[in-house]
Amino acid sequence: MATANVFDQNGAKSGTVDLPKNIFEAEVNEFVVHEVVVAYLANQRQGTVNTKERSDVRGGGKKPWRQKGTGRARAGTIRSPLWRGGGTVFGPHPRDHRLKVNKKTRRIALKSSLTARANDGDIMVIKAMDFSTPKTSAFASLLKSMEAYPRKKALVVVDKIDDATLRSARNIAGVRVAQANELTTYDVVWADKIVLTSAALKRMEEVHAS
Repeated sequence: MATANVFDQNGAKSGTVDLPKNIFEAEVNEFVVHEVVVAYLANQRQGTVNTKERSDVRGGGKKPWRQKGTGRARAGTIRSPLWRGGGTVFGPHPRDHRLKVNKKTRRIALKSSLTARANDGDIMVIKAMDFSTPKTSAFASLLKSMEAYPRKKALVVVDKIDDATLRSARNIAGVRVAQANELTTYDVVWADKIVLTSAALKRMEEVHAS
C-alpha cells in the first residue's frame, strides 16, 4: 500500500494517508511515460518560424548585367542566395510539430509516473491550502516547512485554482500549481516533490476511478 505524509496548514507533519491503489499502485511503464512527455513537449512548439527563399524575396526581376562580355560571373537576379539581400537556402518554414497520443496511453503514463513518485516518497498531502489574499512569502514558507522548497522543484496540485493561490505561487522559481483534473505526466516528471491537497487527492480519485 502506497502512503504519503500528511501536513497541516502550517506545514507541520500530522500523520500519513493511504494513497488510492488505482492511481499510485499501477505498473510503471517508462516507455509510455517517455512517449507522452516527448509528445507534450512537441505539442508546445509553435512552428511559426519562416524565412524567404529566392522566389519569395521582393525584386530581382531584371538581369543585373548582360550574360557575356563583362568579365564578371554570370548572374540572373540580385535575389540569388549568393547575394546579400537574396533568398535563404533551405530555411525553416511553418510546420505542425504535434504528435498524437491516445487517451488510454496518456492515462497509463500519468498513473505510471505518479506510482514511481509515490514509490520514491515524493508525494505529500496537505489538508488544505487556503489563501484569502495573495502572499508569496507565506506560500514559499509553507513549502519550505514541508521540505518541498527551495532546493527542490515543487508541484502543488489543488482541486480548483483560485486567484490568490495562483498569484502567491507564480513568482516563485521552481514552483508550479496545477489543477487535479488537468494534471499531466510532464508536470509529474518535471517536479521533485508533489504536494497534493486533500481535496485534490479526492478529485483525482474520482477522475481516475476506472
